[in-house]
Amino acid sequence: MSCSTVCQAVASCMSIPNSTSRSPAVFSSTQKLDGALVFRSSVSYNRVNGFSSCRCSATTSVPPGEDVFSVITSSTTSEVDYLGESTKGDLNLNFVEWNTNSDACLFDVGCSMFDELNTNLFLTIFATNDAGIDGKALQGPVEEVAKMETQEAENLLQHLGIPVPYNARHSPRGIFCSRTLNLRSISAIGYDMDYTLMHYNVMAWEGRAYDYCMENLRNVGFPVDGLAFDPDLVIRGLVIDKEKGNLVKADRFGYIKRAMHGTRMLSTREVSEIYGRELVDLRKESKWEFLNTLFSVSEAVAYMQLVDRLDKGVIGPDLCPNEYRGLYKVWLDAVCEWIVMAHVEGQLKSEIMSKPELFVEPDPELPLALLDQKEAGKRLLLITNSDYHYTDKMMQHSFNRYLPNDMSWRDLFEMVIVSARKPEFFQMAHPMYEVVTGEGLMRPCFKTRPGGLYSGGSAQMVESSLNVHGDEILYVGDHIYTDVSQSKVHLRWRTALICRELEEEYNALIHSQEERATLIDLINKKEVLGDLFNQLRLALQRRTEGRPAQTLAATRMEDNELTESMQKLLVVMQRLDQKIGPMLDEDGELFNKRWGYLSRAGLWDKSHLMRQIEKYADIYTSRVSNFLHYTPFMYFRAQEQNLAHDSYTFDHLRREEN
Repeated sequence: MSCSTVCQAVASCMSIPNSTSRSPAVFSSTQKLDGALVFRSSVSYNRVNGFSSCRCSATTSVPPGEDVFSVITSSTTSEVDYLGESTKGDLNLNFVEWNTNSDACLFDVGCSMFDELNTNLFLTIFATNDAGIDGKALQGPVEEVAKMETQEAENLLQHLGIPVPYNARHSPRGIFCSRTLNLRSISAIGYDMDYTLMHYNVMAWEGRAYDYCMENLRNVGFPVDGLAFDPDLVIRGLVIDKEKGNLVKADRFGYIKRAMHGTRMLSTREVSEIYGRELVDLRKESKWEFLNTLFSVSEAVAYMQLVDRLDKGVIGPDLCPNEYRGLYKVWLDAVCEWIVMAHVEGQLKSEIMSKPELFVEPDPELPLALLDQKEAGKRLLLITNSDYHYTDKMMQHSFNRYLPNDMSWRDLFEMVIVSARKPEFFQMAHPMYEVVTGEGLMRPCFKTRPGGLYSGGSAQMVESSLNVHGDEILYVGDHIYTDVSQSKVHLRWRTALICRELEEEYNALIHSQEERATLIDLINKKEVLGDLFNQLRLALQRRTEGRPAQTLAATRMEDNELTESMQKLLVVMQRLDQKIGPMLDEDGELFNKRWGYLSRAGLWDKSHLMRQIEKYADIYTSRVSNFLHYTPFMYFRAQEQNLAHDSYTFDHLRREEN
């Protein structure tokens, strides 16, 4: 087929804008002819002199599956989409050009020909075989095309047993998005290990940590006989009040909603009397200790139990100062010191390494999720505070048996960093050493290599070694401060938080829907009764003051009727309070009888923990293996955040529609 024929075909389909500009307009199009060649046409048009030229070049068609797409690989050349996310990692249709000068031509097209064309600016024509693009996808209004294609996509996903992305969020193992994140633009993904890549059985791990702590405290004279580990006593996200010996749960603003002194829960009245409007401010480290990881559970359980012993006077002045506030400080410091020794330097890790199956919950999907990411071109990193021997033993146990083709866990990671000393790893530079033998022998390292195993170093060294920076890196961890907030604040890395309790909370919320609906209904009824009561009270007040009537109640009801109605309403509201109060205390007891839900404080508001998660974690989920239910190319979009006035706006819109 001649070039002029191609140009005529392009010109007959191309639309020229009705512009009076004297500047020439340039348009381009592509056609595939005879299933073998792709012709590119470039048309230049000047409306003043009616002269147009066409430059064509023939290109070889691309066999299906071979270099059909090209990937935007440089963050410096990529753009941002309509949500401001980088398009780095997105795919483009790719053609391998074969320019033939003999096929290039220049010809004139009369002005009358272009006058008959439509006013659309561009139209690209695809005529592909069955392996290519369906022409219907390029025709008609995009709203109709998208509706049709979406329905077909949903049907196919359902047939394959794959959840649609927006349905996947409605699952205890969903990945939830606080800030929009395009995984395609992520070049490297770093992982913490403990309670991130591997999840410990809390009762087994923290129970043994607690036992070692009690043993050490007993050795220095603390009266700990008769104490036992109670995992339900404490949940993640609580805050220790070091000055008062209390454990508190605060809402997103810092107001204290629930509190416990020692192991005794305080009533709402006691909480109000003790704290009033005092706010939890985590910047006051001398007063508040935030329990933001599951490692904190054994610490807090031991602390609250020892508070009881202190109150009973069984802890002598030789162990703690007599001054109450200072007493708690020394006491807490001693507890934390022994917990750290039990976790890091004691026999606990040796015990776990000897029988990891007793402490680590298996997750066959975990290695496969990381394998998908690696094969998608993500550069995987392991950055853990654990030492080399412990890391190697636990990763072998958790990964190797589930990987294909005799792969080792080391084959997944481009860089492994042990003894990282987080959070300092994200804050400052430390020397890096390469681990060169199986016994852990190390030597100074000044240049990293793919697949290397290192100790120490810094996040800046990681960025320099990989030549990736800032929001090209996603870091995944379970510790809000050590992992998530520091990597975001200091380096602007993208962040993901692992919070295993989300699965239990999700299921608890589902099973308590009926009770919560009943509670909300009672609260709404009291609001209606309360509004009427207040209107009657206002009417009585105005009548007493001799002011003009402003309500129907003031004109149609006698004084005794107003009083009797108010009395009846007050009795009903008081009875409702007696019903609502205990129901509020019981809300969330399916998750934890003392503290309620992890992410909520009270019936309506978010907990202080949830506020920290939303602030520092771009996405959050219950376990790393949940990534397997998505793809390494997933575009996570933040959901609409409801504001106080949203419900009124929506109600108004619905009334207008009706």
